[in-house]
Amino acid sequence: MEYPSKLIEAAVAEISRLPGIGKKTALRLALHLLREREESTFALTESLNNLRSKIRYCNQCHNLSDHDVCGICVSHRRERSLICVVEDTRDVMAIENTGQYTGLYHVLGGVISPMNGVGPSDIKIESLVSRLTGNAETREVILALSPTMEGDTTAFYINKRIKDLSVKVTVIARGVPVGGDLEYADEVTLGRSITSRTLFS
Repeated sequence: MEYPSKLIEAAVAEISRLPGIGKKTALRLALHLLREREESTFALTESLNNLRSKIRYCNQCHNLSDHDVCGICVSHRRERSLICVVEDTRDVMAIENTGQYTGLYHVLGGVISPMNGVGPSDIKIESLVSRLTGNAETREVILALSPTMEGDTTAFYINKRIKDLSVKVTVIARGVPVGGDLEYADEVTLGRSITSRTLFS
């Protein structure tokens, strides 16, 4: 593709690195930004800079946050006896959108995947164990991981690590299709999966 400017070409190259965006869509977005008011484009670049420089991970649950401890962890309205273990922030958002869950979360930041070189030490399993050890407040851990081989492997490993602690371990009901990701499940199915969770076996 021929570009009228090296600056446009550079912008298209960067935008097309985003997932799901090809060169044509990237060019359309770049030209749109040029047509917009200058303030709008600068507001976009400022928000992206802030995204990279100011966003943090919650010290307690590892969810994305603007502060050292996220809004869910500090909320007095959350049920502190429940911890829902998820793969990443997108899963927290998906479950929150159901309106069916009022407990806390623990974001692993991935799942065990030997094929991709991801082992138990590469995700936040040990911090979950530390969080539960000596914590009489937590009575139930819900393993809300995608029903894939990697998700099941991770759930099995976590259950093995915490089975001696005085906490009930449950998994979400299999209303979510096997091989699917939580972020793509509809809210009704995901909500029913949370409310119909079962004991891990």
